[in-house]
Amino acid sequence: METGRVERNIFFLAQGIARACFPTDGRNVTFWIGAEGSTLLSMKGFTEGLAGYETIELMEDSVLYRLHRDDLHRLFATDIHIANWGRRFAERELLQTEERLIPFLFTTASERYKKLLSEHPDLLQRLPLECLASYIGVTPVSLSRIRGELK
Repeated sequence: METGRVERNIFFLAQGIARACFPTDGRNVTFWIGAEGSTLLSMKGFTEGLAGYETIELMEDSVLYRLHRDDLHRLFATDIHIANWGRRFAERELLQTEERLIPFLFTTASERYKKLLSEHPDLLQRLPLECLASYIGVTPVSLSRIRGELK
């Protein structure tokens, strides 16, 4: 999925890792990371049929399953269990967005890095440090300094 494109598919990540980012000031800022079991979509494209602001890229060899937006909407209309899955998915996404946004307002970069380490230590081996740095809202140089201070 690329910035500025209307994405009409939803993807389910069976194997691998992906990130959502957007370009700013000559670099890509990572704002979402998903691993196995994650659902990849542009909410703007999926819900409104508009071009997305994000690029979603696979960060390692991956296995994806694809479902067209129209097919999913037909399933929503004909199967209450799938419709409820869609509602729960939207609720979880909103909650995860809140849980990610609020700490940015009240924690230091060092605290955000420690939380990332405690909750997702595997990401250090699976993603480049510049992705992790932008994900916690710092430059790669600042992340190196934070890592050095914690050793």
